[in-house]
Amino acid sequence: MRKGDDREEEEGEEEREEDDAERLLRMLVCVPCDDGVEKNHHMRKEETAIIAKGVKRKRGQHECGVCEKVFGSQTDLARHMRIHTNEKPYKCDVCEKRFIQSGDLKTHMRIHTNEKPYECDVCEKRFTQSSSLKTHMRIHTNEKPYECDVCEKRFIQSGSLKAHMRIHTNEKPYECVVCDKAFRESGHLKRHMRIHTNEKPYECDVCEKRFTQSSSLKAHMRTYH
Repeated sequence: MRKGDDREEEEGEEEREEDDAERLLRMLVCVPCDDGVEKNHHMRKEETAIIAKGVKRKRGQHECGVCEKVFGSQTDLARHMRIHTNEKPYKCDVCEKRFIQSGDLKTHMRIHTNEKPYECDVCEKRFTQSSSLKTHMRIHTNEKPYECDVCEKRFIQSGSLKAHMRIHTNEKPYECVVCDKAFRESGHLKRHMRIHTNEKPYECDVCEKRFTQSSSLKAHMRTYH
């Protein structure tokens, strides 16, 4: 039954994408007259202009007029155009978060179901996304594909390189709303906020003393226990 359901979902998705492509083409017919577009399709002028500009052919292919990315079919272009129009037709029934593609919603639902279909062959750790498993595998292979152009330090994840670059640029985008102190990483700000909230999530198993940071707990354990 599950395989049949999957096929039905895929066919339904393809039909929706084809409908989107046809809708975009209908809009193009009305592009020269903004008033007609607003009257017949109830769309904002600026959104219609983006879509109209985005649907054009290039040597048998379909090119986005906004970012010039080229696609092999009208359906793929229609799906891509949602990035520019911010259309998110797929909605999570649990938290109401919306998504551009049905696949993104399917992946998101694993947060609620705790489904982790992708397993590491080395340590058996499981993941909700194949991309997360791929990134995790670099821990075992020691692959570090992202290199700093300034100091040549290498990283497993692109996000780690981005955070590292702030050392060189001195960028501190995360600011405390209480004391205005700024930080390079969101995790550092989160840890800092415990000073103001007096939250101490790390507890000593021996004497039950609590700490704001895990490093403080480790130092405590080495010194007193």
